[in-house]
Amino acid sequence: MKLIVGLGNPGSQYNRTRHNIGFEVIDLLSDRFQSPLNQTKFKGLYTIAHVDGEKVLLLKPLTYMNLSGESIRPIMDYYDIAIEDLLIVYDDLDLPVGKIRLRQKGSAGGHNGIKSTIAHVGTQQFNRIRIGIGRPVNGMSVPDYVLGKFSKEEWGSLQPALEASVNACEEWMKKPFLEVMNEFN
Repeated sequence: MKLIVGLGNPGSQYNRTRHNIGFEVIDLLSDRFQSPLNQTKFKGLYTIAHVDGEKVLLLKPLTYMNLSGESIRPIMDYYDIAIEDLLIVYDDLDLPVGKIRLRQKGSAGGHNGIKSTIAHVGTQQFNRIRIGIGRPVNGMSVPDYVLGKFSKEEWGSLQPALEASVNACEEWMKKPFLEVMNEFN
């Protein structure tokens, strides 16, 4: 079984904010796999989808970003999911808006959701899709920026990245992550 986690913050006030781009991908996957996110446990909202005969868990932690690992570790333990079967989707300030980057390992790079994930899963070696949100301009603070909503132009330019991220997740159901990285990076 594979586990795809989209990082974000719960609550309608955070819908379509930069920090919730991981939640957007999970919602799109849920629609594509026709498997509604209707189970609440492990401090998260999740579903188990069946894709080409394989089970995949889609998870949106409801712990708020900085405590994401508190949701991820228990669901991995309960379903006995190996670290190589984990994929985290999240926002990245260091990539331009609409750019995606797939990696198999790495540091948190200042991202508190990834810091929490690393602390709870005990390693930096897990698959990830980083979606670029760009950096704040005009002296805006990072917290205000990541919790801010995308402009219409940004949201439009983000659509291909969301689609590519969903496609990469789906390809990972069929291929090793390294092959998916080579295809989508």
